[in-house]
Order: sequence, then C-alpha cells, then structure tokens
Amino acid sequence: MGRKTSKKHTGFDADNTIESVSGGNTYDNDRTRKPNQATPVPQTSFLRQQIDPETAKYFAEIANAIEGTEIDPEERSVICGNALEETRGKEVELATDYIISHTLQTLLEGCSLDHLCSFLQSCAKNISHIAADRSGSHVVETALKSLSYHLQENENHSLIEQALTKLCKAIVVNPVDIMCNCHGSHVLRSLLCLLKGVPLEEFHSTKSSVVLAERLNLKAPHAKDNGSLQSQQIFPNLLKDFVSEMLNVASEDISKLQTNQYSSLVLQTALKLFAGNEQELLHLIRVLLGSSAESANAGNLLEGKTIRNISRLVEETAYSHLMEVILEFVPETLYSELLTKVFRKSLFRMSSHHCANFVVQALASHAKSEDHMDLIWEELGTKFHDLFEMGKSGVVASVLAATQRLHSHEHECCQAIASAVCTGDEFPKCIIPRILFLENFFCSGDKSNWSWPHGTKIHVVGSLILQSIFRLPSELIQVYITSITSLEEHHVLEASKDPSGSRVIESFLNSNISAKQKRKLVAKLRGHFGELSVHPFGSFTVEKCFTASNLSLRETIVSEMLPLQSELSKTKQGPYLLRKFYIDGFARQPDQWKSRQASQQSALKEFYATFGPRETKSLVKENFLADTHSKPKQEKLKDIRKEIEPTLSSAKTSNTPFLAHQVSKKVKRSKDEKKRHRKDGQSESQRKRTKV
Repeated sequence: MGRKTSKKHTGFDADNTIESVSGGNTYDNDRTRKPNQATPVPQTSFLRQQIDPETAKYFAEIANAIEGTEIDPEERSVICGNALEETRGKEVELATDYIISHTLQTLLEGCSLDHLCSFLQSCAKNISHIAADRSGSHVVETALKSLSYHLQENENHSLIEQALTKLCKAIVVNPVDIMCNCHGSHVLRSLLCLLKGVPLEEFHSTKSSVVLAERLNLKAPHAKDNGSLQSQQIFPNLLKDFVSEMLNVASEDISKLQTNQYSSLVLQTALKLFAGNEQELLHLIRVLLGSSAESANAGNLLEGKTIRNISRLVEETAYSHLMEVILEFVPETLYSELLTKVFRKSLFRMSSHHCANFVVQALASHAKSEDHMDLIWEELGTKFHDLFEMGKSGVVASVLAATQRLHSHEHECCQAIASAVCTGDEFPKCIIPRILFLENFFCSGDKSNWSWPHGTKIHVVGSLILQSIFRLPSELIQVYITSITSLEEHHVLEASKDPSGSRVIESFLNSNISAKQKRKLVAKLRGHFGELSVHPFGSFTVEKCFTASNLSLRETIVSEMLPLQSELSKTKQGPYLLRKFYIDGFARQPDQWKSRQASQQSALKEFYATFGPRETKSLVKENFLADTHSKPKQEKLKDIRKEIEPTLSSAKTSNTPFLAHQVSKKVKRSKDEKKRHRKDGQSESQRKRTKV
C-alpha cells in the first residue's frame, strides 16, 4: 500500500523521504553529490505497545464509515472528534501503525479545531517517537496542515498557540534526534513554516530550477520576497524562541547538525524564514558558522579556528548546501568577511571540488559590490578553460551572471569564455558549437579535429551561458555574433529542434543585435520553416524568426507553413501561430496580406520613432523591433507595443490601409477608447514559456 494521496494532505511519500530544500542542487555537470558520511545520531530505543484487537476493530469500522462516503460536514466533524477521543493514551501506538495512521489522517482533516489541538497536545509528550516514525510523521504533518487551514479562517489563535507552544516545548527537550531523522526533519520544517505563517506547500522546498533562475538573473531573488512575509507572522515570538531554544540545547552537537543532511535542511529552512530579521539572522548564522559567543560579543565573528573549520566543512555535502543559503541571506558586512577572510585565495581550489564548487557559485551569485566582483574575477577570470575541463561550467555561468548584474568585467568575461573554448585559426567560428556541446568537446581526446556531434543533446549550461551572453550589448559580443551567423544551415536547423539549442537561437533573435545579422541567421532556415512550425521546440523559434524578419522573409515563412495548416491546428503552438501570422488571410488574399504586413511595420516604425525612448530611435531605421539592453527600457517598449497592437489587430478586418485612418487620429483617441483597445489587446493569446 502507498501513502494516502489526499489533496488536503501534503505529507511526503514514505519511500521518498529526502526532499531538497537546499539552494545547492543548481546547475553543473556534477548533478549529484556524494552521500553524507556523517555518523547518524543514535536515538533512544522505544518499544511500541501492541494495539488491542478491540481498538483495531473500532478504527477499521470508523474508516469504513467515513472514507469514500458522502457525509454531512457537521456529522463528519462529530464522528471524527469522537474517534479522536478514543486515541487518548494510545497516540504513539495508533499514529505509528501503518494502517490506522491513514485513518488518523482522515480524522485530523475532518475534525473540529478543539479536537485537533487536543490531539496535538496529547501527542506532545511522545512527539520525538511519533515524528521520527515513517507513519507517525505523516500523521503529525497532517495535523499541522489542518491547523494552517484553521489559521486561514481566522479561528481561535490562542487555542492554536497553546497547542503549538506545548509541542515546541516537548521538541526542545531533545531536538537533535528529531532534526537528524529523515522523517522528523520533515515534521520540523512543517512546524517552522506554520509558526511563520507561510503556506507549507509553497515554502516547504525550493526547486533547483528556481535557484537557477535567480542565479542567472532570470528571476528576482526570493530573499527579497521574504521581506513581505514579516506582516504575515502569526506567532513571531514563538518561532524565534523555538529556534533559539533548539540551538541552545543542541549547542554541544552543532558539529553533527552542520554535517547531517536532514538537520541541514531544517537549518536552511530556519534561515529562509528569518529573512528580513537581521538580528535573528546574524545570531543563527553565528551559530551555524561555529563562532563562539565570546568572539561575537567582541565583534569578531570569524576568528582563526572558525575560518579553518569553514574551509574544511564546505567540502561536506550537507554543510555546502547550508553555506549556500547562508551566503544568500548574509548581511553585506559579514559577506565581505567571508569572502576576504575565508574564501579568498581558495576559490579555484573550491571550484574544483564536487561540493565546494556550489558554494563558489553562490558566492558569485550573491556578490554585493564591484569590489567583491573584483576579488572573484582576480582568482577565476583566467581559469575558465580549466573549469570547463573539470566539468565545472556552472561556476563560469554564475560568474558571468554576476558580471552582468553588477556591470563589472562583462567584456572581459565574454572574452575569457571565448578564449577558453577557441583559439588560433578556429577563432571565432568554433565558439558557438563548442559552447553548445561543452561536455562533448572537453571530453574529446582529439580537440583539434572535433566537429559538431550530430544527434547529441546540446549542453544545458552551455545553452544558459550563451543565453546570458546574448543579453549583453552587441558591441561586447561581436565574436559571438560572427560565430553564430557562421553556423552551417543544418547545424542551425538541428539546434532549433533541441530544447536547449532553440533557446540560444531565440535569445539571439530577441537581442539588440542588428536586424541584418538576425536575418542572416533566419535565412539559414529557409526551406525548413514548415517542419519547424510543427515541432514542439522549433515552433517557438519560427515565431521569433517571423518577428525578426523583413517582409520578404515573412512571406517565405508563411508560404512554407501554408501546406501544413491542418497539421498545425493539431499541435500545441500551431493555432497561435496560425492566428499571429494570419496564414488563412495569406492563403485567400496574399497581396492584401503583404499590404497589411507593410502597414503594420510602418505604423510601428512611426510610433517607435515618435514615442519610443531616445536610445531606440537610432535603431528604428534598421530594426524597429530590437530590444534595448536595460530591463526598464524593455518594459517600456513592451508597454508601447501593447498600446498599438490592438489597433493593428483591428486593421485586419478592414481593407483600408492602416495608416490611412489611424495615424492621423491617434492623438484624438479618447480615454474610453484607449481602455477598450487595451482590454481587447489583453485578450489576444500570448505565448508563455518557463525559462530553462
């Protein structure tokens, strides 16, 4: 039998108890780390009493009565409450029984708040045994989840606080055993989230894809987002006291907590929940760094012994995960101390280690100033070739993203990456192919005769590096532009069909590079737009190609897609492309379709030239759809385009050229008409994709 799968229950699968909350599972060729070798913390032996047949029969009857049947909510609550009364004095035996624990979960989901709190208080005296059990942990988590629902309904908070206080006091008697247990770790994380008032399902873990997006500047760091959680705290003092007491009791075992994978997850969660509370963060970080209270009082967090200890511990699996989160939330002053006193002159050595390289990635990702970037660049800027050879491309990607974020060493970083993969007569033609297939190229025995490996999947981190590069100003990346426009036609086609390669093509077409260079790449796909349009990844590339093309190339794209209208309508992206390119109109009246495309381009050119930012006016003549480098300017252009796209859409229904009746009236448009056009424009289907 598998664990119960209820929509209301977010317990963890019994056979999948190791869930990463770390920011460490990010990106690199080292996707997996070596298992933690720390000695497990021994638990006090506990002999569970056997359940008497009468009790077992009673709960079997209760299960038959309430599971899978339609019962009035009030009647169900009464039945659940009465059944929970029968658990008094038998909580450990019943909660840790594999069969009856499922019934208890159902009862806890359907009972009243009084019975729920009463059950938790009864469990408190044996919480360490229940939480450390595979079945019992699910029961406790279900109870906590039910409490979170009651909190949302603004019920009796004092009753809930009383139950949680008793639970916390019972846990801090011996927190180490629970923290270092795979099941107990889940329970503690759920409890911490509940005390903070954070939705359990949203904060119980951090996906590696989210961390990756943050490190590559694709998403704002959630460290900042957590500041908004301050106002949602329901039991702030209880959370602070609970964490503080746990650490005080476990102070003698802090070395075990630092290197145990399960306790590391609990500590990472605590760090994230204290985001925005600098005083509590500093206290927690001091303990986790192993700094003594005397040193902290003297204003010196990092003395010699602590520095040596951290340098050793970052090579441990659990602690390296923990250090990544510390670097994410650490104040700038302490970050500077860590960088200059602990990690300086060790960055390359750490980058070559299968665990510590993730700490270097975090260190680069959370650099606070150009001075920090200077120190990191000094040690790693000349080591990109070695890092690629060691399979540590994630370190290079993090450094590149940091240079972009801080606008420091951007050009040098691009040059260093190019030089790391390509030199001599091959330069710059081979830059793009070798970055696309980083692992394949650097594992090749004969690099001088290496060629594009057909049928091989494009390297994810190589793709991410190129996507970051094509977000830079075109004057900094000329060698990359030359390289990508020099690709063979069949290589461009193959890349467009690859999930990672298509992202690179799209980032190039979506950049601020000249329209002439973009069309040079688009022309290489001539004759293949039809097959790409029905391809799950190529269809997105076709859309970008259409946007970057002139009228002649747009006509070519639509002409090649025309015979595949029926097939396109059956694909996920096809209907959207059919509408956006107005392929049906092209089939019926090609001349009118051309006229409409020309009118739209003319209208956009005039609008951008008149109302667009000054920086874009010089680009209008060449490429009126080009994106500017800075993010605020991109957003302004999107707003401008949204303003006029509804009018362009309305022109499709009219035979009159767009400019004949719209441009002269744009100043006279009333506020009501603007609102209507915006509303219509928002209803148009928009493409949404999750970034790699």
